[in-house]
Amino acid sequence: MLEYLKTTGRIFDIQKYSIHDGPGIRTIVFLKGCALRCQWCCNPESQEFKIQTMDFAGKEKVVGRDVTVEEVMREVMKDLPYYRRSGGGMTLSGGEALLQPDFAVGLLKACHAEGVNTAIETTGFAPFETIERFLPHLDYVLMDIKQVDDAKHQRFTGQSNKLILENARKIAEWGANLTIRVPVIPGFNNTIEEIRKIAQFAASLPGVQHLHLLPYHRMGEDKYRALGREYKLAGIEPMQDSYMEGLLEAAERSGLHCQIGG
Repeated sequence: MLEYLKTTGRIFDIQKYSIHDGPGIRTIVFLKGCALRCQWCCNPESQEFKIQTMDFAGKEKVVGRDVTVEEVMREVMKDLPYYRRSGGGMTLSGGEALLQPDFAVGLLKACHAEGVNTAIETTGFAPFETIERFLPHLDYVLMDIKQVDDAKHQRFTGQSNKLILENARKIAEWGANLTIRVPVIPGFNNTIEEIRKIAQFAASLPGVQHLHLLPYHRMGEDKYRALGREYKLAGIEPMQDSYMEGLLEAAERSGLHCQIGG
């Protein structure tokens, strides 16, 4: 057996038949642990690396389990016919897969060994030396650029964006198939000027052609209560479609291929 198949990591979910996390039909592996604390995060159970218990109306749910690369691959490979017909594959999400590099890279290697294409959804918040371990085994990189204003980024996510912006450029210069994603959050980055600046930054990255605007939603709000945490954006409503269309038009002026969702 290849040694990396025995590598252990911590996940909290495996989601089948996704069509929004890279091309085709995909299996999403959600890893535990993240360095950011985005106020709108729809998976707050992903932020802590430790295994947690969530209380949904008196019913407890344990979140997080330790698995090997080989165990995850058994689930991933069940849908191989769907990947082949649709051009899909496996996507690493979280949390932040960059924080579990041995396990995550092992999964990517195992997928490529089986002819399954790979993607990652990432904040890009890690030393580039870590990211370099991932890049040879990734077919798609879906990276968030949330805000170009550093002070505002720190206020809403708990971290500076300097390393993130630096890594976005390095990933693009490496030659990765990089798509920039922007979670559009009321009060944080939902003005035409802010979206325009993010799009201009994305357009300056060599080889980058695609930018996706991801509309704000409140689907994770109940999870905060289940974890005994405050949802800091309570009362903030999703934006109307017409408003998102205006932001899309602003982003498109950068010359990128832009879309809402994806």
